[in-house]
Amino acid sequence: MCGRFNQTASGEEVAEAFGLDEAPQLAPRYNIAPTQSVAVVGVQPQTGRRGLARLKWGLVPRESLGDERGFINARAETAWEKPSFREAFARRRCLVPATGFYEWQKIDVKHRQPWLLRLASGRVFAFAGLWEPPAGLPGAVPTCTILTTDPNDVARPIHDRMPVILDPNDYARWLDPAVTVPAEVRPLLRSFPAGLMTAFPVSTAVNNPAFDDPACLAPA
Repeated sequence: MCGRFNQTASGEEVAEAFGLDEAPQLAPRYNIAPTQSVAVVGVQPQTGRRGLARLKWGLVPRESLGDERGFINARAETAWEKPSFREAFARRRCLVPATGFYEWQKIDVKHRQPWLLRLASGRVFAFAGLWEPPAGLPGAVPTCTILTTDPNDVARPIHDRMPVILDPNDYARWLDPAVTVPAEVRPLLRSFPAGLMTAFPVSTAVNNPAFDDPACLAPA
């Protein structure tokens, strides 16, 4: 799964990486947790240009009857056919910029060691995401989820799932609103090459979602 990540790239770096017309105002986030606001990149229907929006992390289907936490992750292998994600997979795909993500390695019954996984280059990248409009409830807001897949050789010793990190060459295809047939984008949802990633243990301070500090990035 992917239950925590960081995004410390500047607005200028994000604009360059994702083809935005303007650099957004982005504060560094060191420990992004579910239900918090996250920046996502999508295609603006009015202009056909890419834009950045802030959505709540935890996709709540529009037919939902309550203000629930929502789905923070969706399995890439099945999301395209699941009722909660099927429409979003076909028509509301997005990119979730990140500079790293955290996974917890089970040490024993009581202890789990957090690890930070990121690109060896240190550059910003994109998770494959889906988004949903407000559920029609009082105070409802747009929400999103992150797709997950089988782990690569870097992630496998730590966890049995990892978020889908898209190849930059696939951004346009993933975001293309004209592509509504799942089979045309499902091949993009694969494990990212392990040789381009790195991982190291970090402090258990990251366990606290309220702790949003550069210390989250320091090797343990």
